[in-house]
Amino acid sequence: MPLTTPVSRAEKFAADTPPDRDRAIDVARLGALVVVIFGHCALLLATIDTGGVRIGNILGEIPTLTPITWVVQVMPLFFLAGGAAGAYGWHTGRAWGSWLFTRAQRLCRPVFWYLAVWSAALFVVGLTLGAESAADLGRESVALLWFLGVYLVVLAFVPLLTRLDSGRATAAVVAGLIAAAALNDTIRIATGTAMAGVANFVVVWLIPVVIGVAYARRLIGRRTALAVAVGALAAQITLAMVGPYEVSLVVTGTEQLSNVSPPTLLLALHCTWMSCAFVAAAGAIARWAQRPRVWYAVAVGNGGAMTLYLWHIVAIAIAAFSLHAVGLDAYDVDAAGFWGRLALRAAVFAVVMFAMFRLLSPLEHRRLPWWDAPASGTGARSAAAGVLVIAAGVALLLLAKNGLTGPTGWTMLGCFVGTAATARICLRAKA
Repeated sequence: MPLTTPVSRAEKFAADTPPDRDRAIDVARLGALVVVIFGHCALLLATIDTGGVRIGNILGEIPTLTPITWVVQVMPLFFLAGGAAGAYGWHTGRAWGSWLFTRAQRLCRPVFWYLAVWSAALFVVGLTLGAESAADLGRESVALLWFLGVYLVVLAFVPLLTRLDSGRATAAVVAGLIAAAALNDTIRIATGTAMAGVANFVVVWLIPVVIGVAYARRLIGRRTALAVAVGALAAQITLAMVGPYEVSLVVTGTEQLSNVSPPTLLLALHCTWMSCAFVAAAGAIARWAQRPRVWYAVAVGNGGAMTLYLWHIVAIAIAAFSLHAVGLDAYDVDAAGFWGRLALRAAVFAVVMFAMFRLLSPLEHRRLPWWDAPASGTGARSAAAGVLVIAAGVALLLLAKNGLTGPTGWTMLGCFVGTAATARICLRAKA
């Protein structure tokens, strides 16, 4: 009986799924999420000593591992999935700002819970372990929110992108974005200032969104996508060999020219080939997801995707510091047994994350009073709400950059909450 019950439940769930559901997009989102959370578990080095909490990065300690980031940097798939889902949900004639705020309601709901818990936790850490430890944790705790900040901004372009009507038009937009990324890099390198390339946060991450919208509208064929993927990957390899760019596609803490903060042309090419590779493989992925057990796991995981994304750093911290308590730190890469301890941490993390998923994922679906009331508005009210959602995304990105520490970090937290709440006020609740 224990073996047959889950199967029958999975079969019923699969049968109840609408036949036009794009299961490949759900697989891409959850698959990328699993890579991200276990990737962070492997990358993070953490311990506690007499000086407080110590946090490091395995790529900074072992630079020879950086080429693996070309495989585990899967954030383009999140943005592609968002673009495709947005295109499926957009209908011509709908008010832009109201549509964007409706998308933001679901995304921001679990973020509010997350930030409330961390604000209280950092206060306690400051009292017990000191201000320096609270600052370190404050930076790490919100660093992953950069994705949600950028996502809210690029999502605003989806209705405009649905006007693309051909593969050629899509190619022209992607080529234009790649050229803009190259120009921004040129200015950044010439001035020696990372902020000179800040526009690439939108330019580069729009690339998978564009491809996601085009995929949803069936504008890109499988063979064309495969050819573009091969070409973009070849260009990325060539650029890494001859250009001024570093190899790593994630933050290491030791990079001189970060490829992600802000994004570079190298990452733009990565977004292009990875997104097109998905388009080429989407049919096979969708067929695989037709299996009841597979689809049941994918659907359940996607139902709590924000929980997995937001809380996995907390789960990693619980796993790391629990093992620290029994003398099994995975912090010193030169210590005997380091890799075994890292594998042990991954196993403990999986257990902790599963428990947190079961406990916290219902919060994603628990509607918040006032915030989750159905929103309606047109004209100036809708436009204002849309602009405020974008502003909330920018505030969230700046919060992720500065950390939940110091006057700037706490001010950005206030800006995020304030602009999101004002957007809510702009749109009257439906009766």
